[in-house]
Amino acid sequence: MAKITFYIFINVFAIGLSLAADILGINQSISHGETLVSSDLIFELGFFTPGNSSMSYLGIWYKFSPQTVVWVANRNSPLANHSGVLKFSTVGNLVVLNHSNGVVWSSKLPRVPANPIAQLLDSGNLVLRDNSSSSSDEAYLWQSFDYPSDTLLAGMKLGLNLKTGHERRLTAWRSMEDPSPGNYVSGLNYSQVLPQYEVVQADVHSIKYRTGEWNGVHFVGDSFTPNRVTVPMFVCNETEISFMFEVRNSQFFSIMTLNYTGVLQVLLVNRSRSATWSAMYKFPSDLCDSYGTCGANAICNISSCKCVKGFMPKSPDEWTVLNFSSGCKRTIPTNCSKGEGFLEIKNVKLPDLLEVTLNQSMSLKQCKVECLKNCSCAAYANSDIRGGGRGCLMWFGDLIDMRVFEEQNYGQTLFIRLSVSELDAVHNRTRSKIIIVAVVSCLIISGLLSVGTALWCLKHRKRRIRIGEITKEDIDLPLYERAALVSATNNFSDENMIGAGGFGPVYKGKLQTGQLVAVKRLSKSSKQGLEEFKNEVLLIARLQHRNLVGLLGCCIEGEERILIYEYMDKKSLNYFIFEIDRVNFEPSTDQEQSLLLTWQKRFDIIVGIARGLLYLHHDSKLQVIHRDLKTSNILLDGDLNPKISDFGLARIFGASEKEARTKRIIGTYGYMAPEYAFDGKFSLKSDIYSFGVLLLEIISGKRNRGFSHPSHHHNLLGHAWLLWGGDRALEIMDECLHSSFNKTQVERCIQVGLLCVQKFPEDRPAMSSAIGMILNYGWVLPKPKEPGYFMERNSVYSDGASSKGDSHTQNAITLTIPEGR
Repeated sequence: MAKITFYIFINVFAIGLSLAADILGINQSISHGETLVSSDLIFELGFFTPGNSSMSYLGIWYKFSPQTVVWVANRNSPLANHSGVLKFSTVGNLVVLNHSNGVVWSSKLPRVPANPIAQLLDSGNLVLRDNSSSSSDEAYLWQSFDYPSDTLLAGMKLGLNLKTGHERRLTAWRSMEDPSPGNYVSGLNYSQVLPQYEVVQADVHSIKYRTGEWNGVHFVGDSFTPNRVTVPMFVCNETEISFMFEVRNSQFFSIMTLNYTGVLQVLLVNRSRSATWSAMYKFPSDLCDSYGTCGANAICNISSCKCVKGFMPKSPDEWTVLNFSSGCKRTIPTNCSKGEGFLEIKNVKLPDLLEVTLNQSMSLKQCKVECLKNCSCAAYANSDIRGGGRGCLMWFGDLIDMRVFEEQNYGQTLFIRLSVSELDAVHNRTRSKIIIVAVVSCLIISGLLSVGTALWCLKHRKRRIRIGEITKEDIDLPLYERAALVSATNNFSDENMIGAGGFGPVYKGKLQTGQLVAVKRLSKSSKQGLEEFKNEVLLIARLQHRNLVGLLGCCIEGEERILIYEYMDKKSLNYFIFEIDRVNFEPSTDQEQSLLLTWQKRFDIIVGIARGLLYLHHDSKLQVIHRDLKTSNILLDGDLNPKISDFGLARIFGASEKEARTKRIIGTYGYMAPEYAFDGKFSLKSDIYSFGVLLLEIISGKRNRGFSHPSHHHNLLGHAWLLWGGDRALEIMDECLHSSFNKTQVERCIQVGLLCVQKFPEDRPAMSSAIGMILNYGWVLPKPKEPGYFMERNSVYSDGASSKGDSHTQNAITLTIPEGR
């Protein structure tokens, strides 16, 4: 949530009384009710009173969003009344005076200027300079950017000035209504061999969250990576060690802020369309973001911990689904004997740099040799990923605060030392997996040969294919050669990749016929596998509906498992309803306006999704539960017609089957029905719940996961329910719909959405009833009951957990903690 989440309401006395200029001269002053405004009307400086506080402060805020205060001068010395004045002192300092002319804040200039002036720049920087000299911008006598509060603006630096020793870091407010320095600070930790970014709880001197080290491109494990809007920048030279970011799309404003609970957020707003801030990233956002959650020598994955291969829990009795802090120890200690080697772990957040050495000139091969020579070396990795990798980091002792990522560009590769016997065990397990795959492949090949077809996939020709042990029915599918798909996707290049999920990456491809396709390739490291592949092939091949994505064929060649779909021009629904996702969507100029879907377009999409789901539940030959219905799985064609996709987790239900139960809970936080997330129970009503979440997200333009009410901590569902109960349901509607909405349709859709997300499955309507209620205005709708997760933030962890975006479906875990994305 944006800053408004924490400040509730800022009483700014300056409305309508701004000074004409952005400059304060030596004979001028600012009192309550007067402000400076930057030249392009972006930032405003003046006195404000936060929330219900009786104290006032001098601060800077966005003019279009006065509640978003980005800098506070007198944090430690609030004004008890409204008599504060900002002016120049007799020695040229900018000062804030109280009612008795006492100085409560001063710029403390290093020298006395002849003719000082203060100017509020469009960057949000308040600068002081000597107007009698021809000094450049780099010669400011003083600037607010050197003294951050809790917010990092574009162009503002955090870090250490090596010449002066001045340090810049963020310090949270004490509470929503108290800007005085709070209990959390964040900034660069440059005391180690490589800098990394940390959030620290000051009173106990403990790390709450950390990124990995700077790897030459970004901080390892930090999703604040270069994108269409922002680009992070790190400087380390003889004069400074600093971090900053720049906004390269002038259509947006972006800030990084540390709130009073210790949560670090990167916020974004489209300056031409909305005054509402959205969270691009939030740290910590899940269990794995919290420092050292899994203890020593263990790796965290979204919501669970496991010991690194070759290690076991130190205290098995204490190693539970909610407490992993005891960590892990080696199963077989290393003894520097011949034959010891390294286990390669890809895409991880590297361990904390507690006991490490760094050699920036070594290659990775040299690093391996050096680590093997030193019996105390526990692991090694490259220190810089540029140019194919260079530099050598070696860890000694325990490995702390590791996690694995699904996103390929977040983590790095770590090599952990193991004994020869443990390496043999790992290799044997790998060989066993290869044998299993080979056996399955033989079954597949046997099935192909049994009907007299060619051994390998042939494009444009249909073959009867028998997959795995499925023997009930042969499925007609066009089969494609791997070579043809390699050519179509430019050898599965990163430039052609249009998405990624738990199954694997998805590429845009162009066949020799000129047809565009989406190529979904099973990743070798995927936690999903043949079951999901078979599931998708069997289901989609037998399901035909205009609102379901079309499967064009598949390829099974060697270890490859590839699905080929019709290509959806407009990607997924995400890019049209969530502003954060629109950041990385690049429409042509004449499509720019279509990104803000009108209400009629959104309504048509809602109806299309409902019809697709109705077909799955009632009208197809099979009764299918999708189990992963969400915005990113709703694809849009060139005419913005919705198509439900990704059937890897779907289940077929018998006609008389009402409910099933599983220990393998798979899905996405924010869309999971409560009974499925916590008890493993699923039914048609599980999809109904997800559909209700979709409805409310489409109407509001906000994610359910990651949204929390400013004062009551309700999620999007709870907030919508309270507004509906207070006859204020339309307040949840996306601001961009105000000029196009149909009041009756919106209100009915909100109410149907609330009926679908009711806590108990028996209270939710069937899909046939839901679509009837949406389309038939004569139907009298029942009153919805309290929704699921009413007082929760869509995570089993209460410490600020929320979404960083729509990440990937994970594999099965225990019932105690449902695994989400």
